[in-house]
Amino acid sequence: MRVLLASTSPARRALLHQAGIEPLTMAPEVDEDAVIHAVETAEGRTLPPDEHVLLLARRKALDVVARLALEDAEFDGLVIGGDSMFELDGRVLGKPHEPSIATERWHAMRGRTGILHSGHSVYRVIPGQTPIEAHAVAYASVTFVDDMTDAEIEAYVATGEPLAVAGAFTVDSLGGPFISRVEGDPSTVVGMSLSTLRRLARELGVAWTELWNRSEDSAQHP
Repeated sequence: MRVLLASTSPARRALLHQAGIEPLTMAPEVDEDAVIHAVETAEGRTLPPDEHVLLLARRKALDVVARLALEDAEFDGLVIGGDSMFELDGRVLGKPHEPSIATERWHAMRGRTGILHSGHSVYRVIPGQTPIEAHAVAYASVTFVDDMTDAEIEAYVATGEPLAVAGAFTVDSLGGPFISRVEGDPSTVVGMSLSTLRRLARELGVAWTELWNRSEDSAQHP
């Protein structure tokens, strides 16, 4: 059973690796801003975070599934797409990109609790058959330490790590020590909920243990 991650995110790939799965990867060719703008314009409303992340997760997975039909028609397995957004006080915080924005966000998040929304789309692809999909959104609350100093914020932002991740933080790397509590599936905060992926795979008729393919060598040398 092959697994293809519709993402080149090192965090998502590492998460699957740690769970016994060495996935193939393919970057989806999706203009995320254009997709959201088109849907919001057509529907005349701003998408809430859960709909936002699920829409993008599904579009990413579908894009890769469509390309597989042209590039690897014999692919037999699962295609996984995901997207995440962080919400604080009803305000969605995406990737800050700029150090000044990341710094501002950390000052706002210090000592506070927000919600991480993570969209998941899983397609079962079988040669000669129409792909079938299962999808869901997972949530996790994240509480930040209240004694993080301005100097620590400055030093963390200077590493560049928070600039390209939703909410401007990580839980599995340099940002971890500044998070005091996570409620929900901890892997959700990394980028995907493993328990949610297991449930979706099961809905598609695939047992999670069928996906284990990590060799002993790769387990020792990720």
